[in-house]
Amino acid sequence: MARPDKAAAVAELTDKFRDSSAAVLTEYRGLTVAQLKTLRRSLGSNANYAVVKNTLTKIAANQAGISELDDLFAGPTAVAFVAGDPVESAKALRDFAKDNPALIIKGGVLDGKALSADDIKKLADLESREVLLAKLAGGLKASMAKAAATFQAPLTEFVRTAEALRAKVEQGGAGTPAPAAEDDAPAAE
Repeated sequence: MARPDKAAAVAELTDKFRDSSAAVLTEYRGLTVAQLKTLRRSLGSNANYAVVKNTLTKIAANQAGISELDDLFAGPTAVAFVAGDPVESAKALRDFAKDNPALIIKGGVLDGKALSADDIKKLADLESREVLLAKLAGGLKASMAKAAATFQAPLTEFVRTAEALRAKVEQGGAGTPAPAAEDDAPAAE
């Protein structure tokens, strides 16, 4: 019979897996409490970093429908449950791991899809969501401006041609039709 405290821990972890947009599993062996505190601060409110028991976390992940992580629950494990932008959390973990080689990123899950450690590093190399949205908006704005200029070009060309013709007529310049001669004589052929 399962103990109530373990059942509650599994239920809490299951909810965290379900509610998170991503979860990153790490090995923290060799890190001090102060370093873990620094890591939690660097993740900010975007993620919750928790040291977990492998057996309970494996059960919770399976209950949440994530079975791809089973092999990663070995050794001292901590999980970063990401509620916000997964790119920011991946960057924070990568940067912390550069400064503290004892932190090892094992893998994780993003929107129900398993990620390897290399996938998480690639995710960390992406630009933030805001930057990508700004680039998309800039690209769309440029495309619309180009389309507007393309649609306006024939009208602008017509107006310029008409203005040039009007100016030429006002100057009495060449190109104006000569008045027709009113001769009664037949034209010589």
